[in-house]
Amino acid sequence: MRPSVKYLAIYQNKNKYSISVMCKFFEVSRSGYYSFVKRMNKPNKDTYLIELVKECQDKSKRTYGYRRVHICLKRQYGIILNPKTILRIMNKYNLLSQIRRRKKYKQMGQHLHKYKNLLNREFTASEPNHKWVTDISYIHTKQGVLYLSIIKDLY
Repeated sequence: MRPSVKYLAIYQNKNKYSISVMCKFFEVSRSGYYSFVKRMNKPNKDTYLIELVKECQDKSKRTYGYRRVHICLKRQYGIILNPKTILRIMNKYNLLSQIRRRKKYKQMGQHLHKYKNLLNREFTASEPNHKWVTDISYIHTKQGVLYLSIIKDLY
């Protein structure tokens, strides 16, 4: 069991049992227990900074990393902090930026059959249903990829 859990158990039962007896039972020092109690009652110094970092992140739609949040805090609020402090806060409270991964370009490759160019850039037809062209477009949506295929008569 971690010492902080032991200290918390001692703190919760301090009115029922002697602190010295519980420290001996849990095999922790009394000075360690009292320093834990002292730290426990200390207010969190990061609470004000957390709100400011959240505001910078909300304005940027969670695209700013710790460096740009550092610049944002300096320019908008006049707060000068070490960037590593901002990184620590962002890590601790899960305020890191959303990394957008680039899609890898997929080339059709050599294994597909390529048709000959029969039109030779002559995109006019003398009669209907003589020359048809087609193309496929990929439309990315939240539900997935949609395919749009267009067929056109060049008449």
